[in-house]
Amino acid sequence: MKKIGFLSFGHWSPAPQSGTRSGADALLQSIDLAVAAEELGADGAYFRVHHFARQLGSPFPLLAAAGAKTKRIELGTAVIDMRYENPLYMAEDAGAADLIAGGRLQLGIGRGSPEQVIDGWRYFGYVPEEGKSDADMARRHAEIFLDLLRGEGFAQPNPRPMFPNPPGLLRLEPFSAGLRERIWWGAATNATAEWAARLGMNLQSSTLKFDESGEPLHIQQAEQIRAYRAAWKEAGHAREPRVSVSRSIFALVNDMDRAYFGGSEGEDHFGYIEPEKRAVFGRTYAAEPDVLVEQLRQDQAIAEADTLLLTVPNQLGVDYNAHVIEAILKHVAPALGWR
Repeated sequence: MKKIGFLSFGHWSPAPQSGTRSGADALLQSIDLAVAAEELGADGAYFRVHHFARQLGSPFPLLAAAGAKTKRIELGTAVIDMRYENPLYMAEDAGAADLIAGGRLQLGIGRGSPEQVIDGWRYFGYVPEEGKSDADMARRHAEIFLDLLRGEGFAQPNPRPMFPNPPGLLRLEPFSAGLRERIWWGAATNATAEWAARLGMNLQSSTLKFDESGEPLHIQQAEQIRAYRAAWKEAGHAREPRVSVSRSIFALVNDMDRAYFGGSEGEDHFGYIEPEKRAVFGRTYAAEPDVLVEQLRQDQAIAEADTLLLTVPNQLGVDYNAHVIEAILKHVAPALGWR
């Protein structure tokens, strides 16, 4: 059995062929797709966060709105770029959104990917400490955020407050118990996956990772997941961790599916998303359901993970994306024992 959700990048474009032509469209359709996915029996609605882009940039209003419109489905991110985040303000936003959703947030955080502008986090007021990198800064922000989610008081109260205070040092409010265990780290390397395990975060592995062996993505991801679980066990955490992988998977069940995805590439490829950092990019799975089942059986990383996130082409509209999700839940997942 696996949890199956969708992952949307929330792209929008004013182009005539786009079904998502504005920021308002991207946000409102994201909420509608979360509602539709819940009705279909999917387990999660996840959203990618990019700044300075025609995509979803501010996740917490979206997560709160989706939480108010749904009842069961998990709501998450994959991932929030911690280079841009004030951990204290983020803890307040996350606590509020999680309470609205009744404790269903699954927040993926990470260093993020290359952005639309050079060093965009500088415009947000953040600069790495001397001798540190932007990745170091992201991990430091994450550590502060995790510490705040413990809910322990740390701020000295005013002796003459405007409103009565509880005794002792004060914490940020609103506080949502249990959110600390629902934080995930988006890891592009084995080393950062092991670091996430030591800090007690769940693991998200995307449709790409930095190349560490030259092998196909699913093999490298499976090795990453095993390294993560070994580090988790060594750290002595009491609970079992969760692991997700993202995949572009399309069951070709009608002519529209074949027109959109029938000619998709069926191989991984290697390239560079950052200078001198070679990455492996995962293939798109697009085939008739019986063929798709056999292909997915061979994916070692999916086998290792407990959660699968289906990347969706959100600009094709809510109805079509709901169809994409339903086709996997109905025609593929049962044959693989995921349902």
